[in-house]
Amino acid sequence: MIRKILLAATLLMTHSATIAGDEIPAPETPDRENFQVFLLAGQSNMAGRGEVTDADREVHPRILMLAKDGSWQYALDPVHFDKKQAGVGLARSFAMELVARDEKLVIGLVPAACGGSPISTWTPGGYHDQTKSHPYDDAIARTKRAMQDGSLAGILWHQGESDSRPARAAVYKERLVELVGRFRSELGEVPFIIGQLGRFKGKPWTEGRRQVDRALRELSVEIPDSGFVSSEGLTAKADNTHFNRESLLEFGRRYANSYQQVIEKGK
Repeated sequence: MIRKILLAATLLMTHSATIAGDEIPAPETPDRENFQVFLLAGQSNMAGRGEVTDADREVHPRILMLAKDGSWQYALDPVHFDKKQAGVGLARSFAMELVARDEKLVIGLVPAACGGSPISTWTPGGYHDQTKSHPYDDAIARTKRAMQDGSLAGILWHQGESDSRPARAAVYKERLVELVGRFRSELGEVPFIIGQLGRFKGKPWTEGRRQVDRALRELSVEIPDSGFVSSEGLTAKADNTHFNRESLLEFGRRYANSYQQVIEKGK
């Protein structure tokens, strides 16, 4: 199936990668005019922990990702590389919704989520030991690299599980307001799309999670050019922590709808 939707004759090839035995040509950088870049930030449910299937390894010629080495590759799951558990996320289904609505559009995904990272690590100089990374600094650097070739069109955020303890939840809203301000100061006034934490039957919400949820909802109203994405009806893997593959695909579509609503409202 890969070969049927891959290798559009109009794409020039620069170098190649081997995926599951198939030679996959890497894309030439698209024309800047039609190349929209999105930063993917947060923790594990943004990075994605869904089971990878053959369908998630099929190339769409107008959906790219910034690889770990800073090169553009076709976006195949896992898009992220924060931990060895990285799997299907919401990024590709988000991008597929957008390119389906505009035949000229090319999407560039910038993976920067770090599984388990509290919002305190999303600060200049902040360090996250689990992923041996500097979440905020790395996200800024990777996004600026991507912006050399395309225009930043939005930031997708899903985070808050690590801040659901009472002391952290109490200051979560303040910290997220500051983070959005820093992102926009460094990267530009782009839409900020906020995803709701998982609402799983097997894991009732604590008061801390409810407080984080209120903060996310309030911010999506109070911060200009922002949107809130409901997780209602989505389901978890057996761990009751991470969305399963099907739910992540749906979540990505919901993110795309929220993004489009923000864009339309701003016109």
